Amino acid sequence: KIVVTGLGATTPLGGDVESTWKALLAGESGISTIEADWVSEYDLPVTFAGQAKVKALDVLTPQECKRLDQSSQFALIAAREAWKDAGTPEVAPERIAVEYATGIGGVWTLLNAYDDLKNRGPRRVMPMTIPMLMPNGPAAAIGMDIAARGGVRTAVSACASGTEAIANAIDRLRTGEVDIVVAGGCEAGIHPLPLAAFASMHALSKRNDNPAAASRPYDIDRDGFVMGEGGGAVVLELEEHALARGAKIYAELVSGAVTSDAYHITAPDPEGTGAARAVLRALEHGGLQVTDVDHINAHATSTPVGDIAEYTALRRVFGDHLDKIAISATKSSTGHLLGGAGAIEAIFTILALHTRTAPPTINVDNPDPAIPVDVVTSPRNLGDGELVAISNSFGFGGHNAVIVFKSYEK
Repeated sequence: KIVVTGLGATTPLGGDVESTWKALLAGESGISTIEADWVSEYDLPVTFAGQAKVKALDVLTPQECKRLDQSSQFALIAAREAWKDAGTPEVAPERIAVEYATGIGGVWTLLNAYDDLKNRGPRRVMPMTIPMLMPNGPAAAIGMDIAARGGVRTAVSACASGTEAIANAIDRLRTGEVDIVVAGGCEAGIHPLPLAAFASMHALSKRNDNPAAASRPYDIDRDGFVMGEGGGAVVLELEEHALARGAKIYAELVSGAVTSDAYHITAPDPEGTGAARAVLRALEHGGLQVTDVDHINAHATSTPVGDIAEYTALRRVFGDHLDKIAISATKSSTGHLLGGAGAIEAIFTILALHTRTAPPTINVDNPDPAIPVDVVTSPRNLGDGELVAISNSFGFGGHNAVIVFKSYEK
């Protein structure tokens, strides 16, 4: 068995796991108007996002913030919390690995450096620009911080990245290569260019007058996703290793699976075949039946097409049993953290099992009749006995990633 022994996060709802989970259960929204001057400077059509609740400079040192892109700052904050939560494991560096993802990487560093190059010349481009902008920068920062010498890898598969990174950790542990893995994902893409580009695609909600109500998965009036930022990290290890060192255990990571649509660079396959295969493979890898699943943290981005496609995939897999599954769509509260989404949603799934409480989906005022599922709209007790939950992530490029968790009993 692979178990979860540490959790860490910084999100639009809170600067750590405890505050984030408390706000999520309270039905709060982390979406707000962006107050930065560049919003009016560029006359952006979308002026709100899920901004990190706690600034990195309030957690990290000024030197760390200067040498790390915002994405790496979020990653380091989340990983340090997870590592401490796991009891700061004393493990040989060669037996520690990192599987940490991002969808875009250091976009702030890249675009600011280009502005410096154009406006001030090549000598004003910072020497640290390359290590700050590279997509593996967050994983590398974590690896150096915890002295991980068992391998540091980065999954980059758009919005499926964080979930794929956690799925990749399974093989690292089961092959016996390492004893412990820090896995997860981050994103810091609330920058004028990504916002303008996503808006140009008509992918973003335009509810500038009511940001807190903008992300509304499964609601008939949904009009696009909301950008979010932050990071999440989980500490994973084999059960025997965790028990030997007296670690607390949140849940079991049972299995994972990755598939691809080969359908369209941005649109999901409307038939949901690739996503359905990912769910089925993940369950099969874990020796589970579709009727074993009690809870789903859905990808549910609040886009008109995406929510329908995911529903189609889930109905294809679960049939009538889907009506018995409690579904949470937590992007309604956090926004969409892109490469970090799968990581924080994995944490929400783990805590749902650990506390036996499914978190609410907010802003579902008019449920879409084309998506007849059991959406959790207030915290719900998941009951007694063994519980099984899945977390879904789907990304541009046709990437599908699914991970399966189970409640833990010794």
